[in-house]
Amino acid sequence: MPDLTDTTKTYPSLERLRQGPPTVSIETSAEYLGVSRAFAYSMAKTGRLPVIHLSAKRKRVPTSKLLKMLEGETAQAAGGAA
Repeated sequence: MPDLTDTTKTYPSLERLRQGPPTVSIETSAEYLGVSRAFAYSMAKTGRLPVIHLSAKRKRVPTSKLLKMLEGETAQAAGGAA
């Protein structure tokens, strides 16, 4: 039986993102942002998550833009400016 007492969610590291491809999927972006897949798609639709439109249905998030979003969150959490 699985141990259900450990509810700690692990997130991928920023270093892994920096060393990865120039774009990532919206699903991968959701993992890094710590939001649901549905919310990430909503963010992309409203422009809060920058995307590149490859076709009518295919979108990718530029890694550099995602890193800026994440690094801004880190600075805000540390009390710095975004």
